[in-house]
Amino acid sequence: MIDPSLAVLLSIGVVIFLMAIGLPIYASLGITGILGCLAIKGPLIAFTQLKAFPYAVTANYLLAVVPVFIIMGHFAFKAGISSDLYSIGRKWCSRLPGGLGVATFVASAGFGACCGSSVASAATMGTIAIPEMRALGYDRKLACGLVAAAGTLAIMIPPSVVSVFYASINDTSAGAQLVSGIFPGLMSVGIYVIGLFLLAKFNPTLVPAPESYTWRERFASLKGIWGMAVLFSIVIGGMYVGWFTPTEAASAGAFVGFFMMLFGGRVERGKLGATIKLCFVDTLRTTCMVFLILIGAGLYAFFLTLAQVPQAASAWVGTLPLPPWGIVVMFLLVYIPLGMFMDTFSMLIITQPIMFPIVTQQLGFDPIWFGVLCVKMAEIGLITPPVGLNVYVLSGVVPDVPMHDIFKGCAFFLLLEAVSVALLVAFPIISTWLPSTMYAR
Repeated sequence: MIDPSLAVLLSIGVVIFLMAIGLPIYASLGITGILGCLAIKGPLIAFTQLKAFPYAVTANYLLAVVPVFIIMGHFAFKAGISSDLYSIGRKWCSRLPGGLGVATFVASAGFGACCGSSVASAATMGTIAIPEMRALGYDRKLACGLVAAAGTLAIMIPPSVVSVFYASINDTSAGAQLVSGIFPGLMSVGIYVIGLFLLAKFNPTLVPAPESYTWRERFASLKGIWGMAVLFSIVIGGMYVGWFTPTEAASAGAFVGFFMMLFGGRVERGKLGATIKLCFVDTLRTTCMVFLILIGAGLYAFFLTLAQVPQAASAWVGTLPLPPWGIVVMFLLVYIPLGMFMDTFSMLIITQPIMFPIVTQQLGFDPIWFGVLCVKMAEIGLITPPVGLNVYVLSGVVPDVPMHDIFKGCAFFLLLEAVSVALLVAFPIISTWLPSTMYAR
């Protein structure tokens, strides 16, 4: 047995070493967690935890919503909802400076309301929007950075897999956490659009001249909005008025999305079976990734708990000469370096056992508000080097654009994200008002 403090310090080096030699993040964290348990508590507790933890942490009814939201997003994409939304945004925003970029933000927000996965949203909109923007003369770094940033909207605007994950590990209301992302998500869209306007004004060479469409073409495009409207109304509207639990709402949305794909006429004749199979295989792959991260990072978080790290952190925070909101900001800043090396799920499951009790119990802040802030910081991690997942996805969509150029294109949007975070910290009502009205009559 060794001193728990020493074990925690050594564990950081072990995690970095295992990641450096190429092990996935979930394996690096899981192996380190078990070794840490062995070091401070012995083999009985370590191997008992290894045997019981994977089932205990994944056999959660609420987590059933994760694969269902993911497959709903695949069905929505195959039904053509993303391309319809992009067409609407392009025609209605054509006269604005950077109109096609604005259309990308609007379409990404709409597809995020049907998808819940940032990576899926970035890949989908990258395939649709980047060729169009580059053909019209958009700067390639700006086009790629814009799409990567727009993809982050999917984990804020409900249905959000990350919000469900936060609610699951902290035992808060998943329905309220999902609904709380609506206004912050719309605010983020507005800030992105205003930022793009200003960028186009001060550096017109980055964007082409506005396009022109007739009012007839604009109104004709609106017929494509029904798919997103139906899915959003069923999933989010159903939870808001109390008709569905989050899992039931996701199931209903996936059911409707399947029939939209089936009868929408977008799937080529003779390829329906292959398309359905692809949706299920991609959903299985993504779900397995999420659950493996949940297990691996959870084992490491359990080791930190055995080592009394949450308790020590709580006692340390109590001695800091900072106001409560300053402590919250300090916690949020921790996500910036973590986001450079970890995915969203690993960050949350490692940090929340330490941060959540301090913020909600010791400092008395609203758990829903803190959840929105954590999700927002997770958004930032998706477009920061060196492990910005959205950037990695786009590098596969546009292989001729170097990854460092995509990261450069994201830099301006990181500044806009900082503005969003500041507003959410300063005005908690943006996050908490709508959940407070749920189920009201």
